[in-house]
Formats: sequence, structure tokens, C-alpha cells
Amino acid sequence: MDCLFCKIVVGEIPARKLYEDDQIIAFHDIAAQAPVHFLLIPKKHIATLHDLDAETDNALAGHMLFTAQRLASEQGCQDGFRVVVNCNDLGGQTVHHIHMHVLGKRQMHWPPG
Repeated sequence: MDCLFCKIVVGEIPARKLYEDDQIIAFHDIAAQAPVHFLLIPKKHIATLHDLDAETDNALAGHMLFTAQRLASEQGCQDGFRVVVNCNDLGGQTVHHIHMHVLGKRQMHWPPG
């Protein structure tokens, strides 16, 4: 298994977890870009957004988004936060296992730069 996030899922690599259930894990980003910066990943390996299946992954994608919303609130981001999902190399994806970056507790700018 070469996937960094799959290794976190099975416990081979430690992570500072915020949340875990049977489908997803949320953990603090090791290179935080905001006072609140965590990643939310599915336990199922899905390489990119292009690899999500509308029939089999629809509920999972919704679960990830609603969990991001709840965890951001729990982390004190009621005034706003950003959710980023990079796709493939050109989109800035460095680990090819879909994941959401959730950033908050600082002013976000657009374009991000």
C-alpha cells in the first residue's frame, strides 16, 4: 500500500484525529495554513474527484460535506470557513486519495493565490 492516507486509515501512520466513524476520518493537517486546518478523508480509497461514482459514492460525499460543516462549527468557525478539494496534479492534489481541506479562524481571500 503506497497511499499515505490509506496508511492513516489502517493506523500505520499516526494522525491527530478529530473524528472517525465507519466511513471517514478527520485529522489535523501537519502543515496547517490556518488556525483551524483539518483534512477529512473517506476510508475507502478513491484517488480523485473524477473517480467518485454517482451511484455508489453519493451518500459518502454528502456525509463528508455535512461532517465538515459540523466539525468546522465545533472548532469555532461559525463566522466562516473554507472547504477545498483539489483534483489531480494541475488542481494541486498531492496525495491521490480524495480529501477535503477545511480551513478557518482567519480571513480567506479570493483568488487564493
